[in-house]
Amino acid sequence: MPLVRTDIADGVATVTLADRDRRNALTLPMVAEITDLFDQLEANPAVGAVVVTGEAPAFCAGADLSHLSSSTGGGAETGLRAIYEGFLRIGRSPLPTLAAVNGAAVGAGMNLALVCDVRLAGSRARFDTRFLNLGLHPGGGHTWMAHRIAGPQTVAATVLFGEVLDGTEAERVGLVWRCVPDAELLEAAQTMAARAASAPHELVRRIKATLRDVASIDDHESAVDRELVPQVWSLEQPAFKERVAALQAKITSK
Repeated sequence: MPLVRTDIADGVATVTLADRDRRNALTLPMVAEITDLFDQLEANPAVGAVVVTGEAPAFCAGADLSHLSSSTGGGAETGLRAIYEGFLRIGRSPLPTLAAVNGAAVGAGMNLALVCDVRLAGSRARFDTRFLNLGLHPGGGHTWMAHRIAGPQTVAATVLFGEVLDGTEAERVGLVWRCVPDAELLEAAQTMAARAASAPHELVRRIKATLRDVASIDDHESAVDRELVPQVWSLEQPAFKERVAALQAKITSK
């Protein structure tokens, strides 16, 4: 049985972690499936965006710690990096990614949500760093990602003081874009992802690359320069000319 399921519709690939007995914890076999799958999705012209979720009732219960020592025989650092690849591979993807957090996102499972471009949460979602309770230092870039997304106070509250956030609280502190009823979560995520998937794929990939780059730019003028080349490129694309012509025709017909 595969540990990761994939369904593609309307240009959106829905990737579901499907190891319910382990509450979708990251294991080395699952990591291997994730990395292979994203290689395939990125090479598939029918895919324009990805939704990542977990088989109920959990999103991802973190890393299966029993796999760390048995990874490659290279010690703890090698084992950790091997598990990290399960979410880092998603974070490196040029495709727009959206996490539909439908249950507990614990430790590395929370990292899996954080690496996605956008997070939606169901009301039963739980964001639990768990590091403090385990006597474990955060890893996988957790503090860096959470700090950039939700700010220093949220990182301190969750990592230093062990606060666990439900979907509503996660929305309040800016960790997720929106909290929606559980029954509506997957459809809401797929609908949002479909808007990106319906746009020209190369344009979307270039926009995502720009978003990454401007995060490290400190002044407006440099940001203008960074956006200028891809904007000029987009002006020359057939999709832009066709959409402008359609808009003009619509205005003229009124």
